[in-house]
Amino acid sequence: MGDVINNLPESIRNLTEGKPFETNDFGKSGSLVRVYDDYVLKIEKECPKIAQMVDVMRWLEGKLPVPKILATEVKDGYRYLLMSKVQGRMACDEYYMNRPEELTTLLAEALRMLWSIDISNCPKTFDLSAELEEAKYRVEHNLVDLDDMEPETFGEGGFKNPQELLQWLYDHQPVPEPVFSHGDFCLPNVFFENGKVSGFIDLGDAGIADRWYDIALGYRSLKHNADGTYGKTYEGVNPDELFAKLGIEPDWEKIRYYILLDELF
Repeated sequence: MGDVINNLPESIRNLTEGKPFETNDFGKSGSLVRVYDDYVLKIEKECPKIAQMVDVMRWLEGKLPVPKILATEVKDGYRYLLMSKVQGRMACDEYYMNRPEELTTLLAEALRMLWSIDISNCPKTFDLSAELEEAKYRVEHNLVDLDDMEPETFGEGGFKNPQELLQWLYDHQPVPEPVFSHGDFCLPNVFFENGKVSGFIDLGDAGIADRWYDIALGYRSLKHNADGTYGKTYEGVNPDELFAKLGIEPDWEKIRYYILLDELF
């Protein structure tokens, strides 16, 4: 990755040269992230999904508090994306995890903000058929991480293997309720400040999708950030409060479907 980071496009270099930063090395996403005081630079291999994300982020300017694209270029097969830095604290910050009433209220507000967007000209739509085809590829090529699963997904009372789960997903496709969706509505991707939603990040899967897609991933994220899955337990966090704050009854069939779909990615 040295060549990539040392070969910054001129438009990016002009805005960042000499500024202090912290680096997040390549992880599962295959991206390199530099965090500056006011900017975030993300570098990853260019693909249609990344190009669509850039289109969606530009489309969202003025509609939602998302990072503003300051400069972006494709060079030697890599997308260099320099964005403004979202202010505030992640929803999974201790401050909010220790204040479950405020946390669930703000998460519900974040979902309502997403759903309030007029989707008539949105440049991207979640394609469940394409998602299932990608899941099929991952299953057939043994790319599914069986160590990163909900405990009830496989084994007694669950599915025998990823192949059986994949077939179930094909056979039980839900009828969508289309809204604007974040696509990865997990607590680290939502920021709060001064009692308000201050930003959304990691918008690679954002676009038109079933409203229950975000609810499902948000519910799971809220549950696991509180129950010790990530190392610390927080008392008093009840994920079911999210439905009360939204004023809706949970559709457990859809919630289960989208969580199970995400298991294959």
